[in-house]
Amino acid sequence: MRLQKYIASAGVTSRRKAEQWIMDGRVIVNGEVVTEMGIQVTPGEDHVVVDGRAVTLQEEYVYYLLYKPIHVITSVSDPHGRRVVTEFLPKEPRVYPVGRLDFMTSGLLLLTNDGEFTNYMIHPRHEVNKTYQVLVKGRPSSEALDRLRNGIELDGRKTKAALVDNEVPLRNDFQFQITIQEGRNRQVRRMCDAIDHPAIELKRIQMGSLGLGGLKPGEYRVLTKNEIEALQAGR
Repeated sequence: MRLQKYIASAGVTSRRKAEQWIMDGRVIVNGEVVTEMGIQVTPGEDHVVVDGRAVTLQEEYVYYLLYKPIHVITSVSDPHGRRVVTEFLPKEPRVYPVGRLDFMTSGLLLLTNDGEFTNYMIHPRHEVNKTYQVLVKGRPSSEALDRLRNGIELDGRKTKAALVDNEVPLRNDFQFQITIQEGRNRQVRRMCDAIDHPAIELKRIQMGSLGLGGLKPGEYRVLTKNEIEALQAGR
């Protein structure tokens, strides 16, 4: 097995990041630092260490769907002592978030120790649909909502077409759902800022074929084999 695949399969990080870690000299195989691609390792025979920590393949992968509350960091640790998403899950086996939700965004978040699955889900090529329920300040015009649908320029590059529906005018604000296929940093919030209607509340309610179901903030469940296969098949 290629070294970067071994590290990803162990749930440490994605294969792409593993490749970078190898080039950065952070990986040791059988006592020697490895900095080149193409190294093959044999599970159970070769000794792999990343940043001083031995890496072994998991005997079994786990996949969690968490209803992330607000005021929680999408990380496994935080130097400032804020709550992190892994606090809501079993301590073993160790899992990592699939993508991110920012501090003030709640909703559906996947966590797993399967690095290959994580890499698949976050790679732009696979265009996994992500649906958010958004409450924005004020009442956007139909032209403003069409801008969201047709794409907003962020960092010099236009976002892909989005689905905007389930529009609900409120007394002073406006609620709608938006479905995107990308995962740029704080993308939905930045899109709302671009039409001058900042997001007051943001919740991810669906990812691929998965929804929150009856979960409450802070609750989680284990994904079924059929759900995992459906996500990887683009359903």
